[in-house]
Amino acid sequence: MQYALEVADLTKTYGSGHTAVTAVDGASFTVAENEFIALVGPSGSGKTTLLSMIGGLLTPTSGSVLIGGTDVSSLSRRRLTSFRAEKVGFVFQAYNLVPFLTARENLTMMASIAGLDRGTVEDRADELLRELGLTERRGNLPEELSGGERQRVAIGRALVTDPDLILVDEPTASLDSERGAQVVELL
Repeated sequence: MQYALEVADLTKTYGSGHTAVTAVDGASFTVAENEFIALVGPSGSGKTTLLSMIGGLLTPTSGSVLIGGTDVSSLSRRRLTSFRAEKVGFVFQAYNLVPFLTARENLTMMASIAGLDRGTVEDRADELLRELGLTERRGNLPEELSGGERQRVAIGRALVTDPDLILVDEPTASLDSERGAQVVELL
């Protein structure tokens, strides 16, 4: 059986010797297609580090990550960038929106990175902005949006290319309970 995600003995250690800090220590698990899982643990327990290694943003000290059967660590930098744009959606705690792009442009910029049909992605972006309650804010820059609105734009950006894997880091932290429930349902 091929899994959507396979994590095998993943470890991340910062530093060396007696000052070494192991942020993730031998994590192993699989995620089936259409499976929704949550990583829970206290602040500083390595959840963000683990997500960053899974998404190819951080290089593990040891272990492997396979997304749809592709070994992420075996990809060149250039191929990894396009692979992430096509196959992985990210929602970061800090939003990571491009400050000089509008809400809609933050979603549609993924089209050029992923090499997808721009018209299709623009239609999908408009649909997501509507579902996320952001139609009226689509032309606003991130600095003109509230924290909750920025978070919803980041969620839309992660979903716009219909990726195989979506990695979210506290996706509802800056949302009220009603919007939070809506976002979890959408994911």
